[in-house]
Order: sequence, then C-alpha cells, then structure tokens
Amino acid sequence: KLAGCTLFITGASRGIGKAIALKAAKDGANIVIAAKTAEPHPTLPGTIYTAAKEIEAAGGKALPCIVNVREEQQIINAVEKAVKTFGGIDILVNNASAISLTGTLETATKKVNLMMDVNVRGTYLTSKACLPHLRKSKNPHILNLSPPMNLNPMWFKNHCAYTISKYGMSMCVLGMAEEFRGEVAVNALWPKTAIHTAAMDMLGGAGIEKQCRKTDILADAAYCILTKPKTFTGNFIIDEVLLREEGVKDFDVYAIAPGHPLMPDFFLDVEIDTTAMKQERYEKKLSGSQQEGADGAKVKTESAAAKLSGPVAETFRVIQGAMTEEYVRSTQGVFQFELSGDGGGTWYIDLKTKGGSAGFGKPPVTADVVMSMSSADFVKMFTGKLKPPLAFMSGKLRIKGNMALALKLEKILSQLNSKL
Repeated sequence: KLAGCTLFITGASRGIGKAIALKAAKDGANIVIAAKTAEPHPTLPGTIYTAAKEIEAAGGKALPCIVNVREEQQIINAVEKAVKTFGGIDILVNNASAISLTGTLETATKKVNLMMDVNVRGTYLTSKACLPHLRKSKNPHILNLSPPMNLNPMWFKNHCAYTISKYGMSMCVLGMAEEFRGEVAVNALWPKTAIHTAAMDMLGGAGIEKQCRKTDILADAAYCILTKPKTFTGNFIIDEVLLREEGVKDFDVYAIAPGHPLMPDFFLDVEIDTTAMKQERYEKKLSGSQQEGADGAKVKTESAAAKLSGPVAETFRVIQGAMTEEYVRSTQGVFQFELSGDGGGTWYIDLKTKGGSAGFGKPPVTADVVMSMSSADFVKMFTGKLKPPLAFMSGKLRIKGNMALALKLEKILSQLNSKL
C-alpha cells in the first residue's frame, strides 16, 4: 500500500521511528531518515547510515539526512533534498522527542528548552516545512507520536515541563487537522503500554524490558493509520485500541516477555485495582475495631511498637544489614521516604555518610530525594513486586529532588531483592 510513497520520519535512526520506517520499507516505500546521529553513539544503538542499510535490506529506498529538529535550516535542507531525490513527500512522522521526568524545581532551564524545542517547536517547524509538499500528494498524512490530552493533574505534578511539551505536539494535531481538513490528514498515535526502546532502558534500568512491548506494535498501528484515506483526521489513537478494531486478537506477539504484567504508558489513566482497595479498607476496619479496647493507652503503645516490627521495619532492617562501603561510594545519595498506612511515617536510607545507615525518622543529613508512597507499595517495591518506574508512572510514587539519584535506587533494589 505504501509502495513508492515518500515518508519523512524524524528520529528514525532507532526505536519507534526506525520500526515505522522498516514496516513501510517492506512495501517498497522511500524513507527520509531525519535524525541527529551520524556518528556511533557511546551508549545508544544505530546511526542514520545503519538505519538506511536496514531500510534498503527490507525493500525500501533510504535517504539519510543529518537533522537536529531544533535547527530550522537543517529541517528545510532535508525537506528540499527529499523532494529533489524522490519527487515529493507523502507522509510526515513527527517521532523525535526529548524527555526529562523531573519536577519544576529540579528541571534545569536547558532541559526545559530541549523538551520545548524538540517536542513542540521541532514538530511544528517540520510540519510547516513539509506541508506545501504534502498538499500535492494524493493521500498525505502527518502522524505525531503524542498522547491524547488528559488534564488529570496527576500527569502534570511530577513532570510538568515534559507533559506540556508532549501535549504541545498533540495541540499541533488538534489545530492542523482542522486547518488542513480535506487536504492533509493529521493524527496522533500513542502506546497503551510502555515500549521497549533505548530511552526506556535508560529510564527504567535493568529488567524493565519484561514490562514492555516491542516497537512493532506502534509500527503496525502507524501503518494502519497511514494507509487510511486523508478523511481520517484529527484522531488521538491508542495502538492497542486501533489494532483490536482492525481485528488483531493476539497481543502476546508484541510482548517482550509474553504473560508478564505490562507497564501502562504515561497520560493514560490506569484502572484502579479494586481488589487491593477492598483489602486495604478491610485492614483499616480490622485495625479500627482492635483499637476499640478499654485501655486506649495500651492500644496506642502497641501500634507504635507495631510500626517498628511490621514489614516496613523489617525491610529497613535488611537494608541496614546489607549496607556496604561500595553502595555508599557508588551511590552518594540520601533517600527519605514519607510512607502512609501501616508502619508509615518518615524513614530514610543514607548512602552518602561513611558506613551508610537506614531506619525510622529523618536522615542524619538533608535528603537528596524524597519519595512519598503507601507502606504497602513501599514493601512491594523493595521486594521486587513493583518496579519503581511503574510506581512512578501510575502515580503510586511521588518523587521530589534529584531524579538521577532516584533512578540509581532501581539498581540498588535489584541487588537487594535476593536478601529481602
């Protein structure tokens, strides 16, 4: 269906952009790889040239172009080169994106600028440069990799700048779909679950891939959208929802680890675990009835003792016992935990002061990271039943302070899990 069509894809040297390119290449499409990486990156896989080889091996024609979407002239040059090489542009995929999951006070100005420049401004300027050529195509499409706009404050409170930048891409869909209705289709595509990419490895750490799907699911969903008529416009599409409508029934083929629980993606409200809520209510009711004794003071003493003898206290005892100078030397951070529920209160892990320490109360020195969550989720997190990225993305964990140090905690947890 896409044979002979020319796709201009930003950020196509790896990940989702490359997956969409390879899917179209199988039809014999022309792919303009508009991305920054010309020289091999020390940690990230692929360049525009290695992607070009893969695209041509899959049956397409490739035009690698060095494009930093922050630089308007680089975008214009690549668009002109694409038109000169392939005679026009039929499809634009705005995939290039920057991410920093940090709070307002923790987000450096250069990070704010990067996200706004790449996500919002880059999407806008690339669309602007391609639109005159898209209007000449028989079935033109713009597809932005951006979410439906969900104004639940939960999606703003932990990473306000990132959310604004991604919603900026979505607003481009909202405005341009209406502005160019009847001429160019403009849609947004977003995954229902986390997708395994180099960025996800960086954010989630080792083992995160088991909770992710392959990039293939977005490639298949993008293909469905880009082969629809241009009257299909102004839609905010979730990959799994669209593919189910198209008749796909087996989603295990997209899983990195079939059968393993999947992490929901950002901006999609997850279904509340009512079983866990009922259990929590039952436990509260039970603890309330136990406190209806004649000797109120005695009950209070017992609950204070319980705080230092329950699962939370036991977890901190194991952490204290597992402390090593190596942990302290490699981490250099102090973590404070504000826990609600049974065994709650303020707890800490000091991996900065010589010897390290962990326990109840405020840390001996100012915390670098403050994490707020329920006691039950804290225990799940430290016993490997709940991954920190999933806890954070689903709103169960709030983080204030140094996000890079917070990510280091994932590594510590994986080393401690065997002892907990």
